[in-house]
Amino acid sequence: MAATIGAVLQTAAARLTEAGIERPQAEARLLLEAATGLSRATVIGFPERSVGAVELNAFDRMVGRRCRHEPASRILGRREFWSMSFEVTPATLDPRPDSETLVRAVLAEIGDRTQPPSIIDFGTGSGCLLLALLSELPHASGVGIDLSAEAIEVAARNAVTLGLANRATFIRDDWARSVAGRFDIVISNPPYIESEEIPRLATEVAAYDPHAALDGGTDGLEAYRALLPQAKRLLKTGGLVALEIGQGQGPAIRDLARAAGLCESRSASDLAGIERCLLFRS
Repeated sequence: MAATIGAVLQTAAARLTEAGIERPQAEARLLLEAATGLSRATVIGFPERSVGAVELNAFDRMVGRRCRHEPASRILGRREFWSMSFEVTPATLDPRPDSETLVRAVLAEIGDRTQPPSIIDFGTGSGCLLLALLSELPHASGVGIDLSAEAIEVAARNAVTLGLANRATFIRDDWARSVAGRFDIVISNPPYIESEEIPRLATEVAAYDPHAALDGGTDGLEAYRALLPQAKRLLKTGGLVALEIGQGQGPAIRDLARAAGLCESRSASDLAGIERCLLFRS
């Protein structure tokens, strides 16, 4: 008897539930769409439709990976961020909704979007922050910096796919020590997890995100110590710095920014009400 969409989804959701995966039905649908190439409307609207053996085997392998807490974005190789689809690989941090806080905060600081601001993104990873801003600022241009050559390649491919490659440049560097010139906006989502906390993070993060993108050193602040003086050096007078931060890190990072010669502008909280982004001016 042929397997149907409804039956295989029910079985997969039960497996995911047993593995402790949140929203198992939604995750099962997402994986089945990828395995079969069917649209969401078809998967939801035609539970009686049969699933071929090849597609069923591919789906079963995907569900097995998700049951081991590999993120769906890693399985599919893509993640939606700012309503845009980004390629992700083991070399890049998995973009998360919390990081959209920084994009909203920067856009709120820009009154005239017809101006051509220059942006530099430290630790660009997939390029999601820079490219999201460029998508909203049609005259802006930007540079993404990352120590990982693989991440730089991913970000460049994302720029091409999203039609933004003519306004985005990606450079391998260590906190832009070899970059010259001045920028209107400096952004970053640097590593800010305390080293000893990483093994205690969710498996989806600890086992699959690159540790270099997570590990902020003993107190979680090493990247900010390296980054803030560089931000000050590269920022135009009156320019904006926007940093994603970890929960409770605000006071310490404010002190580091003041020591680097920056003045606090404001902060922004994520959808959970946690202070997630600090903004400074030169």
